[in-house]
Order: sequence, then structure tokens, then C-alpha cells
Amino acid sequence: MGAESAEAPVGARIRAARQARGMTQAELAAAVGVTRSAVAQWETERAGQVRANLTRIASVLGVSVQFLLEAEHGHTPEQPENATELALLRLYRACTEDDRAFLLRTATRLARTAERERQ
Repeated sequence: MGAESAEAPVGARIRAARQARGMTQAELAAAVGVTRSAVAQWETERAGQVRANLTRIASVLGVSVQFLLEAEHGHTPEQPENATELALLRLYRACTEDDRAFLLRTATRLARTAERERQ
């Protein structure tokens, strides 16, 4: 099984985190300082240089190196279901921490109201 099977989960998590951020392979490559082909190879477990770049990859994707390395971490970034969710996610990420807290409180109230109306 060797190193290739150990790398398999890493590539899948890189792809999931990249897609959750709405990034293309080319955008991730530019941010990390590698070619788009290198990113494609990481995601399909065909490159050995992924570990040398893990800190930069994690930083760009907003995840921890631990998340990228550990299959048992148990968290995979969720994919936006549609363009509206993706737009909201991008806007949320552009906000300050205080504004994010405000948005979360507001969304929680709206969801509770919607839930009560469905009952």
C-alpha cells in the first residue's frame, strides 16, 4: 500500500476544501505558487510534492494541516447547494468577525421563525 495510499485521503480533502471555497485548481495553484497541473496531481494522488506544500495549501484553503492529513478528523467542508449559497458563503467570509457573529445571530433567528411557521 505504501505512500500512495497514505496520500489518497489528502488529495480528496484538498479538493473538497478547494471546492468549498469556490476556488478553481488554477486559483489554488496561483495562491500556493505552483502549477495548475500540480494541484490536479495532488487531488488525484499522482504527485509526491503535496506534503512539502501542505502548510501553504492549508493556509490558502483556510483549514488546518491536521485536517488535510487526518482522515479520522471527521469534518469535510460542505459544498454549497446552489449559486445563492455560494454567494452567501463568499460574502460571509469577506466580513469582519463582529459582522459574522451578527449574521449568525440573524440567520439563527430567521431559521427558528421559518421552523415555527412550518409546524
